[in-house]
Amino acid sequence: MSTITLGGNPVNTSGEIPKAGTQAPNFELVKNDLSTVTLSDFAGSRLILNIFPSIDTGICATSVRKFNEMAAGLNNTKVLCISRDLPFAQKRFCGTEGIENAMTLSDFKSGSFGKNYGLEMTDGNLNGLHARAVIVLDENAQVIYTELVPEIASEPNYNLAIAVL
Repeated sequence: MSTITLGGNPVNTSGEIPKAGTQAPNFELVKNDLSTVTLSDFAGSRLILNIFPSIDTGICATSVRKFNEMAAGLNNTKVLCISRDLPFAQKRFCGTEGIENAMTLSDFKSGSFGKNYGLEMTDGNLNGLHARAVIVLDENAQVIYTELVPEIASEPNYNLAIAVL
């Protein structure tokens, strides 16, 4: 379990974020067209996992926009923006914002991604949603960078996440 804050108030997560040097846990998430995707579908690509509570909040939306911009110049790298939002909300946001270099994926069905990655918030006002985090994977799905953002209302360190690539 990790402890982060929301407005300065402590919030616990379901576990620990995967450590650098470990194999990323597999996942099954839902795309905007309601089809499913797994970690193995991205084999051979570097991945930036941008994880957040909800696309309909300011900081979460900002992180999707920023990683979308940064991803345009990255070779063999995909940005996956993951939340428990319904795929319909994610699709609406991407269409409105012109998001083309990042893929939104939903963990709405079971929340298993949040649990397996230790990022499900287990108490507080956002109980059941994902904590804000960035995880970068190499071409072999090895974790090469992680950031569990200590305050949910803060942005991740985009430059450090990109620098490891």
